[in-house]
Amino acid sequence: MKKFEQSDALKRLPTQFFAKLAGRVAAAKAEGHDIINLGQGNPDQPTPEHIVKTMQKAVENPKYHKYSPFQGYDFLKEAIAEYYKREYDVELDPKTEVAVLFGGKVGLVEISQCLLNEGDVALVPDPGYPDYLSGTAMVQARMEMMPLESENDFLPDYTAIPDKVLKEAKLMFLNYPNNPTAGVATKSFFEETVKLAEENDICVIHDFAYGAIGFDGKKPISYLQTPGAKENGIEIYTMSKTYNMAGWRVGFALGNPSVIESINLIQDHFYVSLFGAIQEAAAEALLGPQDCVDELVKTYESRRNVLINGLKEIGWNVQAPKGSFFSWLPVPEGYTSESFADLLLEKAHVAVAPGIGFGETGEGYVRVGLLSNEERLKEAVERIKKLDLFKKGLN
Repeated sequence: MKKFEQSDALKRLPTQFFAKLAGRVAAAKAEGHDIINLGQGNPDQPTPEHIVKTMQKAVENPKYHKYSPFQGYDFLKEAIAEYYKREYDVELDPKTEVAVLFGGKVGLVEISQCLLNEGDVALVPDPGYPDYLSGTAMVQARMEMMPLESENDFLPDYTAIPDKVLKEAKLMFLNYPNNPTAGVATKSFFEETVKLAEENDICVIHDFAYGAIGFDGKKPISYLQTPGAKENGIEIYTMSKTYNMAGWRVGFALGNPSVIESINLIQDHFYVSLFGAIQEAAAEALLGPQDCVDELVKTYESRRNVLINGLKEIGWNVQAPKGSFFSWLPVPEGYTSESFADLLLEKAHVAVAPGIGFGETGEGYVRVGLLSNEERLKEAVERIKKLDLFKKGLN
C-alpha cells in the first residue's frame, strides 16, 4: 500500500506521552498481570445522574438533530457566566467573553494557532501538561521553559526569567491546581502574574481544569478573580474533572474579548459547535445541584489521605497534594523517574507516570493519580512496600 508522507507540522508534534504510557500498561495487562493503574488522568466516577437524565431527555429534542449554532447556544454561555459569578464572583459577558470548546484540551492547542506566529515566544511551565507543547510546535513558536520547583511551591519564579525573554514573550501558560505537581496558586502570585503580563504585553492562558478540586477546606482561586486579569488573558475550564464528564468533551474559554473572538474564529473553520443535547446537559451541570461536586472532592481527599499516609508508613518521604487529583512523589535515590516507573510496573504491577514525561524539571518525580478506590490504593502501597525500597537511608 502506498504511504503518503506526513506534513512538517505533524512531524513537529511531540510524542503523545499518555498514549505511550497507556501502551506499556496494556502490554503488561496482556501478559496476564493485575495492573493497578495510577498513571492515568481519567476520572473513574460516573457522570452524576441528574446530568445524564437531562442528556437522555434532550437527545429526543429534534431541534438538536440539526446543526448547532457555530459558536454554541446562548443558554450554555449564559449558564457558564452564571456559574462563574456564583463560584468566583467574576462578571462575564456571555456574548463576548465566553467561548465553548470541544474540551479544554482543544482550547489549549488552538490558542497558540490563534495568537502565535513562527518564531514567537511562549512561556511554558516545566513540568507541565504536554499539550501546551503541541500547539506551539504546530506554529513553530519558540518555547521558553519556566521551571516549577518544590522550593518555590511549584510556582514559576518570574525573577529568574531574563528580561530579553520577557520582552519577546507573547503567551504564557499557567495551570493551578497544577498537573502534574498538585501545587496551588496564591492570590499574591496571580497579582504578580497580572503585573508581569501588563508590563510585558503577554497574554496569560490559565488552565483551570482542576478548579473544583482543593483540599483541607481550601477552594482553588480563579485567575479571573484577580483585578486586571481579563485585560491580560483568559482562563480555560473543563467539565471533565468537576462533573466527571471527560468523555463528553465540554470546556470553555473565558476572559479577554479579543482572544475569545480569535478562538471562535478558528473554531468556525473546524467545527459546528457541540451536539445541542450535550450543551443542555452541560448547562444543567453548571446550574443544577452541586452536592455531587462536594462529594467528589471529599472522595479525592479521602483517597489522598489513604495513599499519602500509607506511603509515609512504609518510609517514603512524600508531601500531601493541596489540589487536583494527583500526587507528585520524589523517586528514591539511585533511580530516574523512568527507571523507577519501570520498576514499579514490572515488579509491583503498579503503573505511575514518570516525571520526565512532563518536562526536564519533572525528572526525579513520578505522578500518581487518585483515580482508583481506597482498597486499590492500599493494595498499591502494600505492593510497593514489598520491594523494600524505603529502608532508612535509602529514600
